[in-house]
Amino acid sequence: MAAACVRGVSLRASRLLSTQLHRVVGLQTSSTGTPRQLTRKHLGGWAKVPWRGRRCVWAGAAFSLLLLASDEDAQVKEDEMILLLKKAKLSILRGQLEEASTFLHAAVAMAHHSNNHQAIVYAYSQMANLAYIQGQMDHAEKLFKAAMSFMLAGGMPQDDNAFIEMSLKLATMYAEQNKAELAEHGFTFCLDTLEVKVQQLQETPEADRTGETSLLVTVTKIDGMCEDEQEVLRKDTRLLLGLCLDSRARYRASKLHLKQAVADYEKALSICRQEQGESHPQTVVLMSDLATILDMQGRHDDALALIRQAVDLGRSSEHSELHVLVGNMAGILLHTGQLDEAVRFYGEALRLAQQAGDQNAVGHIKEGLSQVKKRKDE
Repeated sequence: MAAACVRGVSLRASRLLSTQLHRVVGLQTSSTGTPRQLTRKHLGGWAKVPWRGRRCVWAGAAFSLLLLASDEDAQVKEDEMILLLKKAKLSILRGQLEEASTFLHAAVAMAHHSNNHQAIVYAYSQMANLAYIQGQMDHAEKLFKAAMSFMLAGGMPQDDNAFIEMSLKLATMYAEQNKAELAEHGFTFCLDTLEVKVQQLQETPEADRTGETSLLVTVTKIDGMCEDEQEVLRKDTRLLLGLCLDSRARYRASKLHLKQAVADYEKALSICRQEQGESHPQTVVLMSDLATILDMQGRHDDALALIRQAVDLGRSSEHSELHVLVGNMAGILLHTGQLDEAVRFYGEALRLAQQAGDQNAVGHIKEGLSQVKKRKDE
């Protein structure tokens, strides 16, 4: 299997929790990189107390000053909280995980003190991601569940994309921990909910649709959305469905449930092609993954045709993981007995992987080359 897939089926699973929920469903922030629900809010009422010439009511003026002080104090604390969240994000990117944890704990304390619901959800989700990166699975699970509880307590419906994104993270964690029943339940919830929602979005008249945002944006429900907003919701929901199918396919492949994995990959690939285009990086990755599973099924001709297409698209678009695509093609060529071609493509993949600094891929490619040598010696 390693020879057929340079980056094995399970090795992409960790990306789900580390980035963005990557990809396909991008988490949204403001132009400054801060969560939009944490941008400045103004009370404003204090400025509306009327002055009637010299007949100012001093009690009213004093109350206005108190409101002004309260507004300024709240703004200062919110700015401090945003700065802590920014520092935590930067620390994670730099690999300074202990510092990130300190910043996040301080931020969540401030969020609780100010009863900022959206900030609490965001901080808990980031703390859960950090715990996951550190391998603290039980702690990450508790934090994800805490964030989801705050989501529901704030009135978010269970079919909101943000809630499903979080549910998918949990399902993926359970899959990696071999908690089969919990993983299956999580994937089923996500997929069933999204399929119903996609159908409703297709059937509901545009004027009756409601809008929602992803995890980092305040959730709102607005009647009569503009056409662009409706299209964003429809596309985001379908792409999230594709991500769920991709995640379950990787889980099923790891359990060698290959027929079911192929079905999920084919649906995910179809969605990605329709929504993002044939040459989109994620489409190309899905083609490569599906080719790998077809190869594992013994469908080498189908696998080879698909991986050739993925490699061609990867070359033309200068795909960031072209070395993985080429390595996967070399592995499939090995399985079809085309050993000289396999050596040629493994050589190209090795050079590209070394240029990319991907030592994990380099190891798998060298393993594939050793298998070719062994086959030739036989």
